[in-house]
Amino acid sequence: MPDCVIEVYATVDAAEQYADLLVSAPQVWLVEDRAMDSLSDSVSPAGLVALCRFLDVPLDQVLAESPRLVTVCADVRDPGNAGTVIRTSDAAGAGAVVLAGHSVDPYNPKTVRASVGSLFHLPIVLVDDPVEAVVRLRATGLRVLAADGGGESDLFDIDLAPATAWLFGNEAWGLPEELAQAADLQVSIPIHGRAESLNLATAAAVCLYASARAQR
Repeated sequence: MPDCVIEVYATVDAAEQYADLLVSAPQVWLVEDRAMDSLSDSVSPAGLVALCRFLDVPLDQVLAESPRLVTVCADVRDPGNAGTVIRTSDAAGAGAVVLAGHSVDPYNPKTVRASVGSLFHLPIVLVDDPVEAVVRLRATGLRVLAADGGGESDLFDIDLAPATAWLFGNEAWGLPEELAQAADLQVSIPIHGRAESLNLATAAAVCLYASARAQR
């Protein structure tokens, strides 16, 4: 069980079903099904709810580890998208995910569920100013690539081996000009069919895995 867990609430049936898991819990409280329904926002609760400490860490702590791949989400509002990007970043071996500006709360229940556990696997950073985050990332030697449908550089024509921070913008309006210009390059994913664009989570998966492949 993750170190961030403070205590766990479980129904009697769930406590029996997940007995091996609960052995490592710091504290377990048995509750009635009715109480479990009020503790969880899930339509069909699994019977377990954990109270956890916050997981986010300062950006300086992440940069001190010299990560080679970082994901930056600027003003990403949809919790499902944010959780999926966190999950994809984890799968691609990213060193951290930065949620900048007015991005969704990583502790939103939908974000947590969409991350499918990856929220607990890699550092999450919360930053108020996306431009400041980009400046600090570049200052530590990370090349910042802005994913932009109108970018001048084709994803598959650039060298992706260097340590990189990928910058992704809002689902509806993308990246503000000031923020896109703060990056080292504005990179587009080629569209070969008639689709207008790729959604945020798909674009992030393509970019992150392209970097992961090149870095390995």
